[in-house]
This record gives sequence, C-alpha cells and structure tokens, in this order.
Amino acid sequence: MTDVVQPDAAGIQRAAGVLRAGGLVAFPTETVYGLGVHALDREAVRRLFLAKGRPANDPLIVHVATLDGAASLLASRPGSVAALAGRFWPGPLTLVLPKSRLVPDEVTAGLASVAIRIPAHPVALALIEAAGIPIAAPSANLFSRPSPTRAAHVLADLDGRIDLVVDGGDTSVGVESTVLDLTRDIPTVLRPGAVTLEMLGAVLPHVRMRDASHTASGAEPMASPGLLSRHYSPRAPLTLYEGHAAAVVARLAADARDAAHQGQRVGILAADDDPVDGFTIVRVGSDGDLPGVAARLYAALREIDAAGTDVILARGYPADTGIGIAIQDRLRRAAAGRIVHVDS
Repeated sequence: MTDVVQPDAAGIQRAAGVLRAGGLVAFPTETVYGLGVHALDREAVRRLFLAKGRPANDPLIVHVATLDGAASLLASRPGSVAALAGRFWPGPLTLVLPKSRLVPDEVTAGLASVAIRIPAHPVALALIEAAGIPIAAPSANLFSRPSPTRAAHVLADLDGRIDLVVDGGDTSVGVESTVLDLTRDIPTVLRPGAVTLEMLGAVLPHVRMRDASHTASGAEPMASPGLLSRHYSPRAPLTLYEGHAAAVVARLAADARDAAHQGQRVGILAADDDPVDGFTIVRVGSDGDLPGVAARLYAALREIDAAGTDVILARGYPADTGIGIAIQDRLRRAAAGRIVHVDS
C-alpha cells in the first residue's frame, strides 16, 4: 500500500481487524513507522514489548484520531491542551497528560500519566479511525536501533515478529515526535522533535526544555520514550564530532585515516558539501536544510551500517534552535557517549 492520498480501503480494513484482534501492525506516521497494538489490550501490549525487545519501563505513545477520542484515556485535561491541539494536531507533537484508570500500566510503565498523539499521516489516521480503538505505537524497530522511515526498515528488524506491515512510502519528518509533559508545574519538552521549543513558546510562554544532562538510567520508569543515553544506534559504534564545521570535518577525516590504517572499515556520515572522500560515505544533507537532514538521518544510519563498516564517524549539525536540537539529540544518543568536541 503506497498511495498515501487515498489509502487502500481493503488494506486498511484488514490491518484494523488485526489490531482489534490483538495483533501487531506496523504503519507509517509522518515521523517514523510505528508498531501498533490495541492500547487497552494488556496481552497485546506485552507481545509488542517482546517483539521489539523493549524494556517494560519505557512507556508507549497512544495514538488517537481526534481530541475527543482521547477523553476516556485521561483523568483530567489541562486548559492548554485545546490550544496546543488546535495549533499542532494532527502532527508530530505528543502530550503527556494525567491518565484514567482505563489505560493499562503496561502502556505507561506504571506511571500516572499517558502520552497521547494525533498523527498527521493519512494512512495512520485512516487506520485509527477504521480500527475504532486507541493504538499504542512505539517505533517499529528492534529496541535501540535507528527508527524506521520506510517499510523496508521495519521488515529488516521485525520480519517474522509481527503480523502485518502497512506500506505508506517514506515518512516526511524522519525523527520522532516532540514530547511535551503537561503534568509538571512548568510545561517541559522531554524529547525534542519537529514541533520546536520556539513553536511551542508561541502557545505556552513558559515552556522549557528538559535538562539534557539528566538521562534515564534504564532502571526506573521513564517519563518519555527516547530518554536513554544509548538509543537510535547503528550496529557499528558511532563517534560524533561537534564544533565548528570546518574544524570538525578536518578532525573527522584525520581520525578516519588513522582508523583505516589500523585495518578498520570506516564509514562517514557527512553533509552534502563536506570535503571528505576515500571511505564509505553517506551524505545526509546540508546545514542549510535541517528538515531535510532529519528526514534522511535514520535511513542514512541504516545505509552506512548495511555497508559493513566497523566504525562510523559522524559530524554534528547546528543545534542552537529548531529541529537542529532534535537532530543532535538523536546523534548524541546514537553515539552513546562517544563524542569528540573539536575546538575551532
């Protein structure tokens, strides 16, 4: 199924039936492909965690088709929800809100809150509406791997582990949704995404970004998906280089030569105009088109991994504002602490 303007009705109905019966269905959203289950079916949710190899303390995002469709899942609804929904839904924004007793603890890692989103992808919306149930859906990949942005990525990780994949072509945003916690005294972005802090600030003047120095240990329930220090990682170890672009590229190229002299197969994740060659190079985009970099990032990580590299060297992108913050967040977690700060 690849027509995202007019999703195939028979395919949608088949997938909806699988979900209602407790099955696992991968489907496209505008951010990444999600692995969906009936959010109120505890056994189905447990099978999802098993299929992904996901730890039970990592909560899921529940997808609904309308704001009213979320009402039974919530114990209360802050006044800011309507304004945020009117501005950003459907779209790549997830809201963390007080949950009702209807939501199983398996979905929320036992927390008193639930993460809710209305996706913008027409296939996702058609599927939720046809199923007539809330759909809990993390990314449709093996846990800690780069998220899938096309159906082939889902199959590479989960073929034989899930019931159905709905192919809606490549996703457009390419990184996971922004997660905004509205259960705190000050609204807090837990995970950056395409709905940026600046955009949220136009609706919530006092919104803030979570302290990035505090990463989840992996033991306690996590407030949001995507908070572990190692996440979105390719199989080959990735080292991230941060600093002024020219100095970063020079240092990265020198380190690549050293690694090659030691017999390692080197992959480089580079910007379109970075002057590097002689290695396995995957170009991600340019500093001037950060939405394009975000859309390409996970596919590039999978591509360079598939080339059989022993090590991956990646340059950072401007991360002061906008979606650049989300790109750098994903790269830092993919590097799992292997970060080189380069002085200009």
